[in-house]
Amino acid sequence: MLFLGTFPSAGGICKMPPSSTSIHAAIIVIIFVRTVFTLVIASILAGGIYLAVTTEERVPEISYNDFLEQLDNKEITEVHIRGHLVTLHDSFDRTAVAYVPDVESVLPRLLQQGVRITGRPDRASPLWNLLYITLPVLFILLAWYSMLKKQAEEDKEGEFAKDKVVKLKKGGQTVTFRDVAGIPEVKEDLLEIIDFLQKPKKYSRLGAITPKGILFQGPPGTGKTLLARAIAGEAGVPFYSISGSDFVEMFVGVGASRVRELFAEAKKNAPCIVFIDEIDAVGGHRAAGGNTAGQDERGQTLNALLVEMDGFASDETVIVLAATNRPDILDPALLRPGRFDRQINILPPDIKGRLEILKVYARRVPLADDVDLEAIARSTPGFTGAELASLVNEAAIHAGREGKKQVDDVDFEFAKDRIMMGVERKSMVINPEDKKIIAYHEAGHAILAKMLPESDPVHKISIIPRGRALGHTQQLPMDDRHAYTKVYLYSKITTLLGGRAAEDLELGQQTTFAEDDFEQAVRIATQMVCRWGMNTTLGHVSYTRNDGGFLGEQTQFNTFSDETARDIDREVKKIIEKAYARALNMLKKEREFLVNLAEALLVNETLDNEEMDIVYRCSLSKRREELEMAGGSSSGLCVLPESDRQENGA
Repeated sequence: MLFLGTFPSAGGICKMPPSSTSIHAAIIVIIFVRTVFTLVIASILAGGIYLAVTTEERVPEISYNDFLEQLDNKEITEVHIRGHLVTLHDSFDRTAVAYVPDVESVLPRLLQQGVRITGRPDRASPLWNLLYITLPVLFILLAWYSMLKKQAEEDKEGEFAKDKVVKLKKGGQTVTFRDVAGIPEVKEDLLEIIDFLQKPKKYSRLGAITPKGILFQGPPGTGKTLLARAIAGEAGVPFYSISGSDFVEMFVGVGASRVRELFAEAKKNAPCIVFIDEIDAVGGHRAAGGNTAGQDERGQTLNALLVEMDGFASDETVIVLAATNRPDILDPALLRPGRFDRQINILPPDIKGRLEILKVYARRVPLADDVDLEAIARSTPGFTGAELASLVNEAAIHAGREGKKQVDDVDFEFAKDRIMMGVERKSMVINPEDKKIIAYHEAGHAILAKMLPESDPVHKISIIPRGRALGHTQQLPMDDRHAYTKVYLYSKITTLLGGRAAEDLELGQQTTFAEDDFEQAVRIATQMVCRWGMNTTLGHVSYTRNDGGFLGEQTQFNTFSDETARDIDREVKKIIEKAYARALNMLKKEREFLVNLAEALLVNETLDNEEMDIVYRCSLSKRREELEMAGGSSSGLCVLPESDRQENGA
């Protein structure tokens, strides 16, 4: 019995204000930025001053020819040599610069004329001078930045627990039990937990101890996380929401330190709730003698979690909620009383629960008068709360795409087909011969589903490809089934083999369209023999065991002899062959109905249960006419007229 409600908007929650550590880190970053800016400006100014001091005054340049002419005329009195640049002073008190490629050959002539010679090594460009000053400063700044970044990462790691807390804003919109539907029993069981959080002294004075842990287990989409948020919303206490994968890191010891930090923070804010989603990511079973037993990261994290849950004082009102869909793989030490005291199964809802969930989600959707939520709930057996939410959303999207102002029953029928059978493949082209095979195949399924005892009623037949299927016969049970009789299972197998029987009977050939039917039929027959003891030869014995999880049924076979295995194969084959013979005999008796229904599908492509009844009544009336007319010929095929389809649709 499950529930599911709607997630209100996130306006009702807010993160905690920044901690002192975060403010301290922000101040350090601001100081670092200011320091970098100041040092860069100082470097530029220092380089500019250096260049201004060391750069010589700009003097006119002369050619090498003019330099040689002045040298020949003995006008040069003093030269200053720097590399190949020669700065000269002449007898007229003029200064000039010349590029001299062969300074070595000119020096003897300058010495011979008694010219005063000075010089120094060639100097690098001004850009290099600036880099000589700024590069050391930049390296120092880079090293400082690396140290600050490492410190910031450590501070962020230290904020792990504080970042995970969600505080409920007073007056805001929060998730409560009003937003959860379909699980009245679970609500009643959790009301005392809420009372514990709100009034702990009411129970402590009587010697009662607050339950330390509650484990929600169930299939995906049943609303385990929503229920945890509703508990926090009702209690009005701090709520820590963490995923099991948040604890797992590649570095050994990080997960364990996060667990300790989380529970230390929770104790400071008691009373509070710690919610660990997908706890199987960190709480898996520890193998005996394996590396998981306290040696690797996952094992150390689990050990830390076990210690912290066992270390609560009796006066600490900290409740740990956890959710998983794999309780079979959790470590037994985690499930013992004193850690997770209560384990609550959250299963898909029954018809009443589905109706309540649909009402919750339909609050925000404008519904037309023809929408019957009770009929929708009856036609969606096995749907979880998440699937019902998707159903309402898909119906609203389809109505919007069609330009409607309200969501009507047609939109819900479209959404239900899309979720259950997939998207309609309108672009797929099927040749007439294959289309005829599909029509007879689906007609065989539908006729047997209509005729066999305890079979689920036919809701719709279609030869339009959807998802991976080229055609489908949709059966919907009248009520939720919690147990299956042998008659029902045998009828189910016979119905699955009706497609192949129709192919053999009318077309005289076998196709691959029955592949999925055979897989389902063999699986049911195997369970009848090996699991449910519905066989006289092997007796009331179970040869399988369930894994105990909620991610689809994973059946495991117990150990048995080769002779027993041969007996199992033999009995499964007997069931399949007997069901196929039964299907073939029934279709022979209803051969005219089979032909008429297949022809109606070829013309109309989709038929509902009422249209199928029209074809059936037409076939019966034709059969009576043929019996009355001794050897009279048939008046033609019984194809559903378009006028009847329109009246039926209205």
